[in-house]
Amino acid sequence: MTTPFNVDVRPTRIDLHKANAILEIAWNDGSVCRYPLAHLREACPCVQCRGGHEFMGSRFAPDNILTLTPARNYQLERIDVVGNYAIQPLWDDGHQTGIYSWGYLRSLCPPADPSE
Repeated sequence: MTTPFNVDVRPTRIDLHKANAILEIAWNDGSVCRYPLAHLREACPCVQCRGGHEFMGSRFAPDNILTLTPARNYQLERIDVVGNYAIQPLWDDGHQTGIYSWGYLRSLCPPADPSE
């Protein structure tokens, strides 16, 4: 069971590595997460991608985004910061309604060992 998102985490650095299709975020808890873009796109938290309001919230967040099956390779066109709590990516498929809160992103951190 997925636990509620940690609202105290904040990024200290956000780097987009377009050549490797990775979004890397360093967090104030000392961890560094490397998110494959295609998997991050599949984990979009918006109501359209989730299939309705009844599937919103932390209990529907994937336990490991690496187990998601991307429909295709995705690239980021732009990342906008939303207030002091989230990012809103603009994907190359035109999708831009997903707002990824810091807590949600931190909960999606892929394991360092993909077999975990």
